[in-house]
Amino acid sequence: MTAKKKAQLDKDTLVRMYKDMCLFRRFEERVGLAYTKQKFSGFCHLHIGQEGLAVGVQYALRPSDYMMSGYRSHTQAIGKGISPRAVMAELFGKVDGCCRGKGGSMHMFSKEHRFLGGHGIVGGQTPIAAGVGFRIRYSKEDDICVCYMGDAAQNQGQFYEALNMAATWDLPVLFIIENNRYGMGTDIRRTTSVDHLWKRALAFDVAHSDVDGMNVISTYEHVKSIVDQMRVDKKPYLLEALTYRYRGHSVSDPGTYRTKEEVEDYQKNKDPIMQLERYLLEQKLATEEELKSWDKAAKDIVNDAEAFADASPNPSVEELWDHVLAL
Repeated sequence: MTAKKKAQLDKDTLVRMYKDMCLFRRFEERVGLAYTKQKFSGFCHLHIGQEGLAVGVQYALRPSDYMMSGYRSHTQAIGKGISPRAVMAELFGKVDGCCRGKGGSMHMFSKEHRFLGGHGIVGGQTPIAAGVGFRIRYSKEDDICVCYMGDAAQNQGQFYEALNMAATWDLPVLFIIENNRYGMGTDIRRTTSVDHLWKRALAFDVAHSDVDGMNVISTYEHVKSIVDQMRVDKKPYLLEALTYRYRGHSVSDPGTYRTKEEVEDYQKNKDPIMQLERYLLEQKLATEEELKSWDKAAKDIVNDAEAFADASPNPSVEELWDHVLAL
């Protein structure tokens, strides 16, 4: 699918996109630092470098649309409406977290904002997304469900089952492969026979395409055209978003399987924040001073979120028995 007409972005929207990407970057940087200070433990996967995709997709959606993701979902949760305070508190295992400290890094959730996880099982979110798509169809809602997954997740069996069901039953699910090139420490080219991951859609006759996920404007324009069409035809779509993570797979991964030159090339030439920064300056939509002030404002929000999480109490021992399913 290609856009028939590019969506127009005004100055205010472009500035908000820039501010959000700065917030996402600074938030994840602070999360990484907090982990080294042992403010929390367990698994932690950072989204640094992939901000353009998260923001571009979010701006193409309605608040009522559903979203779910894998375990690299802190900033996607914030984009969907969960406050930075609630996400940071959840990371710290505190009672003011969006799951009262019981979910942690991999399990952000908000029924209110229709962010349905954060899922720790690789590819495990895909059949759940198909179920949400069925609910949308059954209830005759005018919404869609966005399901993020990593590039390695599309090698899991449940991905094919979910895509087949979505195609057979016309379920409005936008499956987005965040192709950051590496499944944990393995280059995707070593584990996948096809040269483009969108080709997985061919087996099920599902509409498909790819997009430069490092460019927030291109991502927004492309996803907006997809979503607008999905609201009309009520069918699934598979989008391969070409992106890159600067840090390791998780905070415990030194990333030695990549060359320093490769990472620096993305940081210097393809960084989503720098791309939009250059555009704003070239189009005279912002000044250097404004860009710096917006970045500082993002840091202030993150500082506030960390202070809030630090001050938030731990869940009481009695809560061990709450929200537990007993059969």
